[in-house]
Amino acid sequence: MEKLKITGGNQLFGEIAVCGAKNAAVAIIPAALLVDGVCRIENVPDIKDVRLIIDMLVQLGASVTYVNDTTIEVNSSNLKTHIAPCDLASRMRASYYLLGALIGRMKKAEVSLPGGCNFGTRPIDLHEKGFRALGAKVSIEDGIVFADAQELAGNTIYLDTVSVGATINIMLAAVLAKGRTVIENAAKEPHIVDVANFLNAMGANVRGAGTDVIRITGVEQMRGGSYSIIPDQIEAGTFMLLAAATGGNVLVRNIIPIHMNCLTSKLEEMGIGVTEYDDSIRIERDGELHGVSVKTMPYPGFPTDLQPQMVALLSTVDGNSSVQENVWDNRFQYIDQLLAMGADIKVEGRRAKITGAKLHGAEVTATDLRAGAALIIAGAAADGVTEIASPHYIDRGYSDIERRLRSIGVKIERIFEAD
Repeated sequence: MEKLKITGGNQLFGEIAVCGAKNAAVAIIPAALLVDGVCRIENVPDIKDVRLIIDMLVQLGASVTYVNDTTIEVNSSNLKTHIAPCDLASRMRASYYLLGALIGRMKKAEVSLPGGCNFGTRPIDLHEKGFRALGAKVSIEDGIVFADAQELAGNTIYLDTVSVGATINIMLAAVLAKGRTVIENAAKEPHIVDVANFLNAMGANVRGAGTDVIRITGVEQMRGGSYSIIPDQIEAGTFMLLAAATGGNVLVRNIIPIHMNCLTSKLEEMGIGVTEYDDSIRIERDGELHGVSVKTMPYPGFPTDLQPQMVALLSTVDGNSSVQENVWDNRFQYIDQLLAMGADIKVEGRRAKITGAKLHGAEVTATDLRAGAALIIAGAAADGVTEIASPHYIDRGYSDIERRLRSIGVKIERIFEAD
């Protein structure tokens, strides 16, 4: 059995660099299926979810070559099937991007319903609505999504709720469709803009990404080209919250500071020193912090993927704080793990009420990717030794996490115990 072992109570100093965005990579790599030629994709994070989506492309018939640890070349000229490998697709949420890419490229797709972290229902009804509006027939049987379209034609699609996944999937299906597609009430997250920029770099015509109306004019073919993925907003935020929880002085490099505004404003409200540079942010903590209230919202609001890490930080802050989860219906399931470390948290529906406490080391379990990151933060801030079971969740989204955290002073190691 693998575990991460953390000896806490140390201030952190130094610099740490952010990798390419996971949420962009797992959409951009499937988007390469739409390109009739070679795409070179740079700043690819070396994480489990990316390796999994690459394996799926290979089984579909694409050729994927590693140029180096963070650069791949994808050639999808000779796709052999529209059926995604069920055993792989069911293991991650982002596998549903294969639907939009395969519908756009091959006019049909068979993909398992998404898996990944289990902290709420993952309906794909808005994805289905978009595909049907473009002319596809969609059905779900025995956990498999079947889509078939003789021809795709542009349409106006209004998303009843803001959905990152549906926005991206409709973009993927629409770029090779005939005519014009308009997505209204579109999500605005940075990785949606990144996917649109990738598509445009390959020859697509996508306008308005980053606003609530995206307009896509279909093209006949997308050529090859090169593209570099943006830095990971969530990894950057995780490192910033870690530095805030432990104290010290840490420079987080390879950041787009404007993407972090929702977090930096909360950190400054708490009393943490935040200094922004062109592509980095320095976090300094010297003195007592104040509790705050946080509400997760679609971008540019506070991201749900930083909610567990923020709760871990607030568990160490004197006074009272609250966190309202407005995106997922079951994202507080990790709270029991923080309680085992001495946290004082009460959950009422979608709200967590937090009273600052002194955390201590304990044996805990990562229940999902971002919950695992929260336990790392709590373990680094706590007195004593914390052992985190199920670190495979953390590996899904954070590359080489032990080595990178040790570089700023976290006492962390991976241990192996007999089952």
